[in-house]
Parts: sequence; structure tokens; C-alpha cells
Amino acid sequence: MVPGRNKVVNYTFDEEYPVPDKLEFMNQFKPVDLSHKPLHPSVTSVTKRLIDIIGAITGLIITGIVAILVAIATMINDSGPIFYSQIRCGLNGKTFRMWKFRSMVVGADKLKHLVENEATGPIHKAKEDPRITPIGKILRRTSLDELPQFWNVLIGDMSLVGTRPPTLDEVSQYQPHHWERLRVKPGITGEWQANGRSSIKDFEVIVSMDVDYQHKWSVLYDIKLIGKTIGEVLLRKDAY
Repeated sequence: MVPGRNKVVNYTFDEEYPVPDKLEFMNQFKPVDLSHKPLHPSVTSVTKRLIDIIGAITGLIITGIVAILVAIATMINDSGPIFYSQIRCGLNGKTFRMWKFRSMVVGADKLKHLVENEATGPIHKAKEDPRITPIGKILRRTSLDELPQFWNVLIGDMSLVGTRPPTLDEVSQYQPHHWERLRVKPGITGEWQANGRSSIKDFEVIVSMDVDYQHKWSVLYDIKLIGKTIGEVLLRKDAY
């Protein structure tokens, strides 16, 4: 339940509930609504969308192969499901269901409060998170846990490059200027993933980088960030 200036908006953060059509949070300063602002050029770019579709189809082929290996490893080490979904906030706060390979124990969201947060701001980061499974550690260090998000890219909820989609409880803590990062589609990678990844723990720095991406955006710049991200992943740099 998120208190607003004149009303209370109820949202359930449980992944078992259906996705609400639109997220409209009221914070302590003023109602935050980005729908009246002009769309960012990246949102309407046909070229970017074509790259997303081609990249998503290619990525889903790879995901299918990896899913077989993950399923076998999960059956041996963990009886839980191989996929994990969570409600996230995308373009202009619109909510959607994001998919990943499960890297934590079943019910990890309910244990989040037991893990010390090493980040500042509404985000949550912990280098030695005890909720991560042995298979999950491998998936995270190699970023393979993100592969199912190619499905989100294909159906248009996400892009290959953008800002990382925040959770509903994170957005409930946003200040007005934080909402600027949601003016572009969320991405599998983005400015801060390609330039620091998990080593960046200050949310204000992340917001600054996301807004900077919007200013610098072009199709060529997206391609540059994709290439840089691949390099970061292969080096397993700052990933956990």
C-alpha cells in the first residue's frame, strides 16, 4: 500500500497476482505521471525495434539450449522451477512480468529483509547473498540468468538496451527525479551494466547514468553498449 497526497493506491508485490495495467504511484511530493511528456526517440525508433526483434530471436535460440542444461542441473541440485518471474516497472511506469532463470531459493523474495543491503537508495544489492543457489551463482556470474528476458524483448515489454526495470517496491520509494529513468523501455543491458555493473551501488549514480544514456542515445550507441556488455560478460567483471 503506497500512501499518496490525496489517496492510497493498493498494489500487491506478489508475483502470483496478475499484472496491473498501469502503475500510478503518488509520492510525498506530487503525483508522478510521465505520460504527458513526449516519447523518447528510442521508443519510436523502427531501427531499434528491428534490432530488438532480431536480437531477441537469436537470444531465444540460445536460451532454449541453455534451458535444457539449467533444467538438468536444477533437477540434480534443486527441485524447484527453473524459471522465475516478477512484476517490474517499464516505460512510463507501465508494469509487466519479467522472466529470468531462477538463481535463488524458492520464496527468496520473502527472505529479502534478512539480507543486509550493501547499496544506497531503493535498490538492494548483496555480494554474498545466502539466498543464491549453487547453480544460481554460476548463472549470475555468467549473466545467463538474464537470457529469458529475450522473450520480454520480443513481445515489446523490454529492449536489448535501456534501463534496468525496477521492482514495484523500489518505485514506491522513488523521488520525482528518479522517474526520468523510466522514459525509455527497460533493457537487458544499459549504461550502468556496461560501465560498472554490480560495483555501482549508489542509486543516484545509476539514475544519473540512465538519464545520460537518454541524452546520448542513438542506434550506434546502443550497438556500442551491446558490444561492451558482451565483453564485460565474457570477462565476468563485477558480476554477482
